[in-house]
Amino acid sequence: MTNQARVSKVIICLVAAMTVGTLVLMLLDEQSPSGGAFSLASYTNLNPIEQVAMTARPAGSGKWNRIEISCSGTQAGNIEQLARLAGLTSSSELNFHFVVCNGRGANDGHIQATQRWRWQRPCLPSENWYGSDQTIRICMITDGAKTVLTDCQVKRTAALAEALARKFNIPSRHIIYPENWQL
Repeated sequence: MTNQARVSKVIICLVAAMTVGTLVLMLLDEQSPSGGAFSLASYTNLNPIEQVAMTARPAGSGKWNRIEISCSGTQAGNIEQLARLAGLTSSSELNFHFVVCNGRGANDGHIQATQRWRWQRPCLPSENWYGSDQTIRICMITDGAKTVLTDCQVKRTAALAEALARKFNIPSRHIIYPENWQL
């Protein structure tokens, strides 16, 4: 009988010590849970697609009629880094409306809206793009060779394109994806 009482006391002390230890660690931790293989923390910390897509001045009906998704040709980056690599003086000159990051420069799947989008200005034709002034341009950070698109990048880009298509009544046949696109 004394052995059973001793085991019960040890189990109660163990549970109490684990509970107190957990509470102390939680109080000392000022950061959110780290993203691991089975953690949704990294995904839930991303900016909401609807919020990013709607961070613009109101656009008139018929302003946008096409969405084009392309790759940056870089292994890493974000809006500021892409602007520097392109030799631009500021990120406001970047010729995209949105940039979807791959975890090297900003969180994987993080969507950044450019100044062009916020002010509802069209992208300018260039040597590698001949779209119209009614095309929404989305850039995904990848070079297509050494760095491939991440699953998060693909899903977030597709969700952004769908949200924009709904908002501006753009038919799905007018969404242009890269050649190697797989959802």
